[in-house]
Amino acid sequence: MMPLHFMPPEQTQPSVATFSTSRTSTRRVLKPFRGKGYTFWLALLLCLLAVVYWGFIASDRYVSEAHVIIQQTDMAIGQSTGISSLLGMSGGANRADQLLLRDHLLSVDMLEKLDKELGLREHYSDRSRDLISRMWSVDISREWFHRYYLSRVAVEFDEYAGVLVIRTEAFNQEKARAMTTLLMEEGERYMNTVARRLAQEQVSFLETQVGQISERVLQARQAVLAYQNERNLVSPQGTAENVFGIINQLEGQLTTLNTQRGALLGYLNPQNSSVVELNLQIASVKKQIARQQARLTSSERQTLNHAIEEFTRLQMIAEFAQDMYKTALAALEKGRIESMRTVKMVSVIQSPTQPQYPMEPRRIYNTAVFIVATLMLAGIVSLLSTIIREHRD
Repeated sequence: MMPLHFMPPEQTQPSVATFSTSRTSTRRVLKPFRGKGYTFWLALLLCLLAVVYWGFIASDRYVSEAHVIIQQTDMAIGQSTGISSLLGMSGGANRADQLLLRDHLLSVDMLEKLDKELGLREHYSDRSRDLISRMWSVDISREWFHRYYLSRVAVEFDEYAGVLVIRTEAFNQEKARAMTTLLMEEGERYMNTVARRLAQEQVSFLETQVGQISERVLQARQAVLAYQNERNLVSPQGTAENVFGIINQLEGQLTTLNTQRGALLGYLNPQNSSVVELNLQIASVKKQIARQQARLTSSERQTLNHAIEEFTRLQMIAEFAQDMYKTALAALEKGRIESMRTVKMVSVIQSPTQPQYPMEPRRIYNTAVFIVATLMLAGIVSLLSTIIREHRD
């Protein structure tokens, strides 16, 4: 008789095919979850590293800031003296100066001056600072050093207020303030150097022009003198006026003689000695008038009208050169005065601050942003992985 707990073999032990099917379905269900787990574990590890770095490893960086504007010491007459003018918002020239100063403060030349005065290479490559914040080596190339310098120094131009904001970062308070102060001093010296060089070039150009115009004046005056000596005339115009006067006198005499001759012919014979004498006087006066008129006008170039035309042309050239010389002299004197007055001053709105608390790095902000960005990226990667697996299955 069989025991009550006896069961047939086919009902107590599942088949091999049943176990295989069940294991396959379980792997298929758990596979996406294992992929997600790896992604999020990696994200959590990165977040933990970010917390450790920004919370305990990242070196403190102190920030010094200054606000400046550029002003010229010679304020033009009639220029506005309002607040907008004092803040540098009154013209495009001031904006151009501020942008020029900004470019110089961020240049390699300025970096070399700062390094020479403050030893930036040694400061930024200090091995007591963390590897990510500092420079890797004190002997790094100039290009990489300048790139690092741009990450630690910012010079921004406020378009609305017309103010230049200088901001420097260093690993200690004194170095940060020293950098900002030196940037301001070197910037003012550079702007004055540029302004004076430009003024000197303008004065040199004006001096050259004055010298050339002086030569032209001398040549023009020499041409006038040479023409006067050649024609033996001090003033052709005056000589012509004298000739006109002589002709007028002769014509008056001729009129008088003709009147007398007409009166004598009324009661005397034309062969009368008095009439003959008057005829001779009239003929002589006419010859003299013709001779004087020939001095004034003729087809030859030796007449006074040609002399007047030539002399007037030479005189006009000399007078024009003289006027140009006077104008050039006035411009030269004005340029010299302006060159002495052209001084650009970097006016301080806010002096370089003495940092007391390390504003960089922003530990909580950087950590929070990194965690949020990492988790979002991990979620996106996990979602894409799930979609790819489902399409493959």
